[in-house]
Amino acid sequence: NLPFWPFNSKKAKSPSENREPGTYTSKDAKRLCLDGTAPENMTVKGLLNLSGSKSLVRLPNGLRAGALDLSNCLALTELPEHLQVRRLILSGCASMWFLPAGLALFDLQMRATPLIAVPDDFRVKFRLDLAGSHKLERLPEGLAVGSLILSDCIALPALPEGLAVSFLDISGCVSLKEWPATASIQLGRLTMRNCPQFTALPDGLTSVAQLDLRGCSGIKELPEKLVITSWIDLADTGISTLPAHLHGVALRWKGVPIDQRIAFRPDTITAAEVLAERNVELRRVLLERLGYDRFLQEAKAQTIDRDTDSGGERRLLKVSLPGDEDLVCIVVVCPSTAKQYILRVPPKTRTCKQAAAWIAGFDNANDYSPLKET
Repeated sequence: NLPFWPFNSKKAKSPSENREPGTYTSKDAKRLCLDGTAPENMTVKGLLNLSGSKSLVRLPNGLRAGALDLSNCLALTELPEHLQVRRLILSGCASMWFLPAGLALFDLQMRATPLIAVPDDFRVKFRLDLAGSHKLERLPEGLAVGSLILSDCIALPALPEGLAVSFLDISGCVSLKEWPATASIQLGRLTMRNCPQFTALPDGLTSVAQLDLRGCSGIKELPEKLVITSWIDLADTGISTLPAHLHGVALRWKGVPIDQRIAFRPDTITAAEVLAERNVELRRVLLERLGYDRFLQEAKAQTIDRDTDSGGERRLLKVSLPGDEDLVCIVVVCPSTAKQYILRVPPKTRTCKQAAAWIAGFDNANDYSPLKET
């Protein structure tokens, strides 16, 4: 009898033997990085996920990967030399103050880090997300990127000259007050909520799909040549009218669609209209535009408690809102200025003392015993 010979007598290679020299799987690369034995110039196919690695302090020089997630690696202070990745996530890296020179990426997410400045030779193509970087002070001149997210970068004094961007979010950038002279801004969306120091939009802004200006109280008018193709949110701005060519643009107030009457003629809104509105979100906008003082008077609010403090009489008022929580407000008088204030409090509040304690930050009214109110 002849012995049996398999058709292919060569031993099958393991996955690690099939890889190119210096190329590692994500699993193997993660193990080597975490135990500190990763070789230089290692290549990782796909995503290398090291997020939340508390003990990670260094990565090998020359590391190459399709995507690298280092989010919340709290002990990591710097990136390796000659790093080559397409997508990089550094959000929450609390010890990452700087980026290396020569870094070129497709996408960088670096939210809530102590980053101070972006290097002059830094390049990113698709998205640069630095939201919540409270120490950020400088961006490179000529920065060109599809989407730039700088929300709550409170220390940033200026946007860079030569900025070229399609989507820009500078919400909460309270130190910004002027636009760069040479910026090229062709925007799909401009979001600049709560930027109180701006008094105008940039001259180079001629066309935008979506414009969110809520909380920009210093902006009182829009450029005559500005074209808005989708919507504008103008809540809490100084804008009282639109240029003639924008009269058909969709309007929003804190995200809620509204019409020009609600935006520009709030004096025409009545308490009856507020109470009749079945859309809860729109009703809240109507109430805000009408004002608590007028609404409580017109709706004949119920007094559910009254007492006195150093400013005089306090009243707790309530109006039931169909399909929504009750509107409960306390009416107080400032003892220093004699000015009356109407403040909304939680709907289950039943006494003036509870309302005053809640406003002061106390959950238990018995814990609130001020010696003097000013």
